Amino acid sequence: MRSELNSFLFSTPAMSRVFSAESQLRAMMQFEWALTVALEKAGLADSGTASVLESLLEADFIDIELLSSEAKQSGNIAIPFVRQLANAVMARNDRAERAVHLGATSQDVLDTALVLQIRKALELLGADLERVERALVRQIKLHADTVLSGRTWLQAGPPTTLGLKLAGTLAAMRRDRVRIRSARKRVLVLQFGGAVGTRAALGEAGVQVGAEIARILKLEDPEIPWHTQRDNLAEMVQVLALLTGTLAKFAKDIALLMQSEVGEAFELADLERGGSSTMPHKHNPIACAAVLAVHATMPALAATMLTAMPQEHERGLGLWQAEWESVPEAFRRTSAALAYTVEIAEGLEVAPERMQANLDASLGLPMAEAVSLALAQKIGRSEAHKVLKKVADGARREKKHLSEVLKQQPEVSAHLSSTEIDRLLDPRHYLGCAHQFIERVLGGADASH
Repeated sequence: MRSELNSFLFSTPAMSRVFSAESQLRAMMQFEWALTVALEKAGLADSGTASVLESLLEADFIDIELLSSEAKQSGNIAIPFVRQLANAVMARNDRAERAVHLGATSQDVLDTALVLQIRKALELLGADLERVERALVRQIKLHADTVLSGRTWLQAGPPTTLGLKLAGTLAAMRRDRVRIRSARKRVLVLQFGGAVGTRAALGEAGVQVGAEIARILKLEDPEIPWHTQRDNLAEMVQVLALLTGTLAKFAKDIALLMQSEVGEAFELADLERGGSSTMPHKHNPIACAAVLAVHATMPALAATMLTAMPQEHERGLGLWQAEWESVPEAFRRTSAALAYTVEIAEGLEVAPERMQANLDASLGLPMAEAVSLALAQKIGRSEAHKVLKKVADGARREKKHLSEVLKQQPEVSAHLSSTEIDRLLDPRHYLGCAHQFIERVLGGADASH
């Protein structure tokens, strides 16, 4: 696991373990073991070879310090890894050593190991996505009727509900989950091609051996090796960047609602979190900040993967290597963003009374659209808009409630009664299809599970 002091912001302990050196080496051993099982089945390795490698699956025979040192000379860790593996096998059965890494190349073991790590990583992300979705569904149901000001360009607009705002996040997250499931099918595939993707070292048994390795490792057997076709890995990182973007949008909205001047919703508050080193009164949106910080780094990782796609001929030079940290880092950072989002969604505190106070403080001005539409039925859209613009400007200038000014305008009172005006200015009566949209999203969320 990484030991940087700021690593708490950019990974979770569980995801760091998935992409630790130890986990990578064990995944590499899984590939090498599965290869020997397949070779035995094809008659290309002595009986008992796979059993020797099976006894080494924990990869505890590896000298990591020596591996790192020799990797600098070899260009990757696979070459010294196979050398140490061959020595460990020879010490147990010298004939079994002949089949170690037979027909494979360095990229085969490294790429397949990465795929195996990705499978575990996706399981972790899936569990946290489930937690966020459950929390959002609960909050949406709880606040389907909690009215607050809608905001456009950071200015007050017509009313909406907190439930609808959160439903937007849930709908986007469901789309992200669909993208992840789709990308998962394409990325969890075996890499096994040999030197240039022909498996020539295995002759006619190459297809059979590859299919058996895929079966053992529970991976898809691709129609062709993909040494320099990196679209699947690139897609996976783009999808993760989209997911963190969705989470960041949610985090930014909550952080804005937490502003002192707004104060409508908050991260969970306790004495241990969100404080300031100098200002005792502060309740900082620390989880929101973490999610936003993570997403700010994701476009660079996504761009790296896109830049690395045009790899040379049958085996890449440099661009493949650029993926080695980019893919694990994308998963580490996504895991952190999701973990912080779980905290926000599960611990969300809402202040409906402050929402109402902010609506009241707007002097009814954001409801001008509702009155304009009603008046348009009487005097036409253009004229109604002109009247409401004049009335709204007067109310703002005189700091009077829109209701008071409207009722004093003959152009309005001639067509709308005081009761009608009061109803039109009630935010609860101008929510449009909010409830229908919420029900659609909740129904889709239930179906997605």
